[in-house]
Amino acid sequence: MESSEEAELCFPQLFNTSCKKRMRPHSESMLLYILLSFISFFTVVLNLLVIISISHFRQLHTPTNLLLLSLAVSDFLVGLFVMPFQILLTEPCWFLGDLVCVLYYFLPFVIVPASVVNMVLISVDRYVAICDPLHYSTRVTQRRVQICVLLCWIYSIFYSFLFLYDNLKQPGRYNSCYGECVINVTVSADLVLCFIIPISAIVILYVRVFVVAVSQARAMRSHITAVKLQRSVTVTVKKSELKAARTLGVVVAVFLMCYCPYYCVSLSGSDLMVNSSTNAFMSFLVYFNSCLNPVIYAFFYRWFRKSVKLIVTLDILQPNSCEVNML
Repeated sequence: MESSEEAELCFPQLFNTSCKKRMRPHSESMLLYILLSFISFFTVVLNLLVIISISHFRQLHTPTNLLLLSLAVSDFLVGLFVMPFQILLTEPCWFLGDLVCVLYYFLPFVIVPASVVNMVLISVDRYVAICDPLHYSTRVTQRRVQICVLLCWIYSIFYSFLFLYDNLKQPGRYNSCYGECVINVTVSADLVLCFIIPISAIVILYVRVFVVAVSQARAMRSHITAVKLQRSVTVTVKKSELKAARTLGVVVAVFLMCYCPYYCVSLSGSDLMVNSSTNAFMSFLVYFNSCLNPVIYAFFYRWFRKSVKLIVTLDILQPNSCEVNML
């Protein structure tokens, strides 16, 4: 009969080198699994609806929606691959080996930066649309957006190799015992590349958008000598611009709420255990942003609600359904 000490080891046969299990109450574990699975499921479903909508309906094939599509793909992958593996990390021990541990981290280091960079690109798109509307159609073309999306994913792959190359050379070199899944990452570089630079760009662009939108709205109200028809058209344009500004403001606020706790802990120098409940909560808060993105970007738009109705009722399977007027 094995001793109580052996029963607490991840690998009892490796008595001297095995990690000890860090057990948590059963009720806490069940609550954690249910919550994380729920978030993962809805992240996949919501972003899949965005992907189907923009891909299927031809009228939605615009440069802005192409950026939304790229964002939805990255967020969809977060829900499909990253979140389920994060659930495994909440277990007391890691049993999938050192190589799988590093490969697991490879996924979020590609997907999460891609999601963040896509948000920056969407902010740039809204900046040009609101601050320089006369040249928007010539500056923001389908071809240029496709190139930007491609560069976004290339950057994300380069980003992951930059941080994980040392870990890939010798998987498990930073584990203190068998049953751990630990990698070495330069926190300061991750903080700058994945948080400070993107959020600074988004905030600067949003402030500029807000200032321009407000100044144009004031100019519009003071321009009482304009022809009534012209003024009514102008009002419609300005309302849509202000709505875009408000939407971008929500994005900035949600992004900060989801990312700040994780990076504040990193800045404080606290060393969280990789399978601790606190670390799981911090990581899933970052990933939860991927669940909220389709709500922020898509549910604010009428065309998305209409496309969801067509998808749920299976009208999308009808001939020529891709030609339906969505606007």
